[in-house]
Amino acid sequence: MLDQTGFDLWADDYDRSVGVSDEGNTYPFAGYKDVLSRIFQTVLAKPHATVLDIGFGTGTLTAKLYEHGCVIYGQDFSTRMIELAGEKMPGAHLYQGDFAQGLAEPLLHHSYDFIIAIYSLHHLTDDQKVAFLRPLQGCLKENGQILIGDVAFTTRKQLERCREMAGEAWDDEEFYFVFEELQRVFPALSFTQVSHCAGVLTLPR
Repeated sequence: MLDQTGFDLWADDYDRSVGVSDEGNTYPFAGYKDVLSRIFQTVLAKPHATVLDIGFGTGTLTAKLYEHGCVIYGQDFSTRMIELAGEKMPGAHLYQGDFAQGLAEPLLHHSYDFIIAIYSLHHLTDDQKVAFLRPLQGCLKENGQILIGDVAFTTRKQLERCREMAGEAWDDEEFYFVFEELQRVFPALSFTQVSHCAGVLTLPR
């Protein structure tokens, strides 16, 4: 797993490196733009939504939501990512913190229409994902949703097939979503597969 220094060094090149993988339809970012588009449209269906972005990176998605009148809160591990995102969203409420340890304390005092996580929660183990998502549901407003766009698969078999195809490019230090396994813990969870290695998971309050 990258430490904070690693994330800081990657920040300036992040958007470009993601784009190369997406356009080439290769692991891990095949379907990236489609994932962002689906979440963007879902959030914008509620005017002036209050949005919490977990691991917002350079603010690729949240900056567009911000431009469309959403109230943006966010937490990221990297101070450099916060600087870059803050330049795009000067009125956003952005906090530094390791979400493996939970939300930054100021974020606990608000409730949100949407909590989004774009290619960030795969740094948590499966058990850590469950421990993180359970209390996060309590931060949602009525009819609120957690929207997760990430490397994700319907079944463990599909994940293993992708691992074989990716070969040496596969990152063994990341923990990807398997919908049918997570749904056993969160029965209300739904999943839309977007590419061979990406999808959007939706968890209501």
